[in-house]
Amino acid sequence: MSEHMQIGEVARRIELSVRTVRHWDEVGLVTPSARSSGGFRLYTDDDVARLLLVRRMKPLEFTLAEMAEVLAASDTLTAGTGDVEAAAAVITAFRERADERCATLRKRLAYAEEFTELLARLESPSS
Repeated sequence: MSEHMQIGEVARRIELSVRTVRHWDEVGLVTPSARSSGGFRLYTDDDVARLLLVRRMKPLEFTLAEMAEVLAASDTLTAGTGDVEAAAAVITAFRERADERCATLRKRLAYAEEFTELLARLESPSS
């Protein structure tokens, strides 16, 4: 059994705020595996892996409902029970959407890099 971590340690490990991790628990997205006798959230490595999956979706602007859908499909595939075909289709559809959003982000990043290069040239013009 893996060791339990408190929310602060988890937040540091996954580079998110404690507030975000709490919010994801409150909306039922990622629930900690246990609570301490004092009521503190306690997370396992598996919980951290789920949080990381959600964190990776965040920059691609997926909604909380979409994140929950991916987690449910992932759970189905991992367990190998339920409608595995439907879960695989969900994962495929989200991968395609993620690919499209990554392409959009790459384009935006290229524009941002062009802008910083322009600023650098303006900052130190050639003589």
